[in-house]
Amino acid sequence: MTADVDSERPGKGAEGDFERVEHHERFEGFEGFEVFRDDWGIPHLKAGSALALARAQGHNAALDRAWQLETERHRVLGTTAAHLGAEAVDWDRFARRARLADTARRCFGRLAPETAAWVGAYVDGVNAGLAEGAARAPEFAAAGLAPGRWEPWTPLGVWLSTHILFAGFPAKLWREEVARRLGDDRATLFATDGPGTSGSNGWLLTGARTTTGAAVIAGDPHRFIEDPGVYQQLRLACPEYDVVGLAVPGVPGIAHFGHTGGVAWAITNAMADYQDLYREQLRRTADGDVEALGPDGWYAVHAHTETVEVAGGEPESVEVVETDRGPVIIGDAAGGDASDAPVISLRYPPRVTGDLGFDVLPALLRARTVADLDIALDGWAEPVNVVLAADTTGATLHRVAGHVPVRPHENRLRVVPAHDPAYAWREGGEPLPRTEVDRATGTAVMANERGLAAPLGIEFAPPHRAHRIRELLGTPPGEGERGLAGRPWSSADMAAVHTDTRLASSRQLLSLLACAPGLGPDAERLRDRLLRWDRHMDADSTDATLYSRLRADVVHRLAAHPALRPVTGDADPWRSAAYPPLFRPWLAAVPRIGYALETLLTVGLLPYEDRLAVVAASAEAVAATHAEGPGPSAWGEVHRAAPWQALPGATPEEVWPGLAGDHDCVLSTSSVPGITDLFARGPAARYVWDLARREDSLWVVPFGASGVPGSAHHRDQTELWASGRLAPVATDWNLLHRTEESTTMTATTVPALRPAVHEQKVEGFGVVRLVPVDPAADAGLLHGWVTEERARFWGMADHTREQVQEIYEFVDSLPTHHAYLALRDGVPAALFQTYEPDADPVGECYDVRPGDFGIHLLVAPAEAEGAVKGYTDALLTAFIGYIFSDPAHLRVVVEPDARNEKAIARMARIGFELGPEIEKPEKTARLAFLSRAVALGLA
Repeated sequence: MTADVDSERPGKGAEGDFERVEHHERFEGFEGFEVFRDDWGIPHLKAGSALALARAQGHNAALDRAWQLETERHRVLGTTAAHLGAEAVDWDRFARRARLADTARRCFGRLAPETAAWVGAYVDGVNAGLAEGAARAPEFAAAGLAPGRWEPWTPLGVWLSTHILFAGFPAKLWREEVARRLGDDRATLFATDGPGTSGSNGWLLTGARTTTGAAVIAGDPHRFIEDPGVYQQLRLACPEYDVVGLAVPGVPGIAHFGHTGGVAWAITNAMADYQDLYREQLRRTADGDVEALGPDGWYAVHAHTETVEVAGGEPESVEVVETDRGPVIIGDAAGGDASDAPVISLRYPPRVTGDLGFDVLPALLRARTVADLDIALDGWAEPVNVVLAADTTGATLHRVAGHVPVRPHENRLRVVPAHDPAYAWREGGEPLPRTEVDRATGTAVMANERGLAAPLGIEFAPPHRAHRIRELLGTPPGEGERGLAGRPWSSADMAAVHTDTRLASSRQLLSLLACAPGLGPDAERLRDRLLRWDRHMDADSTDATLYSRLRADVVHRLAAHPALRPVTGDADPWRSAAYPPLFRPWLAAVPRIGYALETLLTVGLLPYEDRLAVVAASAEAVAATHAEGPGPSAWGEVHRAAPWQALPGATPEEVWPGLAGDHDCVLSTSSVPGITDLFARGPAARYVWDLARREDSLWVVPFGASGVPGSAHHRDQTELWASGRLAPVATDWNLLHRTEESTTMTATTVPALRPAVHEQKVEGFGVVRLVPVDPAADAGLLHGWVTEERARFWGMADHTREQVQEIYEFVDSLPTHHAYLALRDGVPAALFQTYEPDADPVGECYDVRPGDFGIHLLVAPAEAEGAVKGYTDALLTAFIGYIFSDPAHLRVVVEPDARNEKAIARMARIGFELGPEIEKPEKTARLAFLSRAVALGLA
């Protein structure tokens, strides 16, 4: 068998220098883990160490959520359209242009070593379980997709791609258009929590307000309802900690909602503004390079082109450009500096600082008190959250956590000029507000309103959810409008708050309706009916449906009003080809009017008489619709969920009964006023953390613990979720069911766990480890590499998996030949082989010298390596370091195929002396030699 040094990789020159390390072996004991499940199939994982537990969490996620993990991995890489089709191209373009994967790699490289090892252990578990998980998940076959390998930085990419739109930077595009079309003083007219923003409810009751004398924390995160869900109920137990909470599949630990036994915490979106948009000026030079205008004039910027593959369509090219502000996400350099098309870059903290806050995640798991948690949260970065916490000593916490850059207020409002230094970020971050729990009421509430985080943002949710929660909590159960029993609050009572449906935002519209002049008889009856309505969006309420019809008609009449025509007519911003379709939810005028309806019916944009006339006309229209035909349906019949599923052609099942709630209700099932009564966003989970007895805590998710369609626990929590009930949090191991998933990970199942023959850090690249190839375990991986067109010089293009395994079993039997997997930060990056030339056929083709040592190298496919400049050269740095760590090795010998011009040029560039061409049975090769003296001189 012969092979070539593969050089079909991008980049110029080595990115790192030789770092001398001693040849050594590393072998750690491989700890097993146990998997238990409760009656709802919720996994409880137990292991002997934090690293073993991280592997267990990754392994479990791969089994329960394989399709979800694969979808998230592709979202990070911007490769979803390759199997989801043209509808996914918009996201892929954004992910590539915003450089999400590269940012995740950068942030991983800055993790503390112990955190990097912890994240890497999670990835080891994912990779060990993906094949089995994919075999369980029918989506892979439906999409014709095989699972790929995770890299150590992939969880950081999942976190980043999940939260990159949380701060709602596209709202600045809308405000820019409003200011341009209606005037600068109207820029924030529509500022409110819209469909593109994820919010949440959260509240805390101190022990003075509960039946147990200990605090209770409860709430529900509002996100897009996805199948499977974005949150996974989970327990993680090892000697260091025992935590229950809501984990994000693809991310180790429990970040947002957790209970360690001693302390519990929960978050809501702070609605802070911490991402900026800059209006760039770009131009292309005569030789095709891209330049941007900065404070000091024109300068060269990074630019390269990537290809987005599209299932069922032609591939699309994406030019990736990054200025000193950040990556360009809108527009390009095609039009030159004179183009009128907007060119806008995105500046976001992780890209600037290289920090996603992942070092906080293990500290949260280890927290025992509020003080521990508070210290850990000082390192939180992304996203910016409001946090509530309490512990068993009675201590409480209410604070903002995250990184908000220091810059002018104008940056938060609009797109600002890139070349003006006045809009640059300054060192450090904004001070983060904190407050005390209200001692008079014994409560603290967070619901995305303009409250604790007000100094940090522009757009916040209307105050209705927060006010309503405070109102409900301010009255003992039984004494309020819909209370339970006249006593302090218990954990079980929290469901009454979770499911409250009072729509306080209806007040202004109904007030105008009450004053509307000249209504006909049918409209008068409609008015009387709605004024008697209790304003609860209950599932069985026909009045709620009638109100929704009136609201929708008002929204459309406002959109047609001359005062708003500049942003709703033919020039509606969402129609503009200048803005990527991904941002249209923030730019669509009718939803914007719907969510800001209360404001638009209050402020003086329209004269009071016009507002009355609009409402009166809507009342007449809605009344006429129902005057002769059947009455309105119950709200629950039209207000149904439309969950998102990442599968081509998937049709969400109608699995829910009629649902209550609406956008501004505490039960925030968010329809889009003026567009649809369906909702795609709502409570993605509900939780109640009891600090007296953790086993009295409660939780529920919209679907179930399993992401595998057809499994017993795929949809078994849906009825609970829809009816507002919760499942108990089981904590007694004796009441759980031990499963056959419990396992011990070995070096056979996880290459990263094998003992290394060499380990070396290459600056700017990562840690490279060489581990022996296991022919049986690695045959599938190697077969995928050697049969690609890019590996044609390797000589195995037509080999089967079994033939590849046989070849490496033969290599493994030879004392003079060795095969290794090169792992870059734990991920397979290359196949590296060594041989003694006098024991190889090449020895018959030249005069072998004492100390000659031969190598072959095949670099992994582009997906494994990413777009790292100097990738192969960095690997060669480590390989040559390994070879010359043995003083008996005096010269490296390579023999690439004579047709492989790139490989030969690479060898010459890094110091190899080119030798003669030689004839071998399978190819004409070109010899090249690197002496020890030259190699150490390079070092």
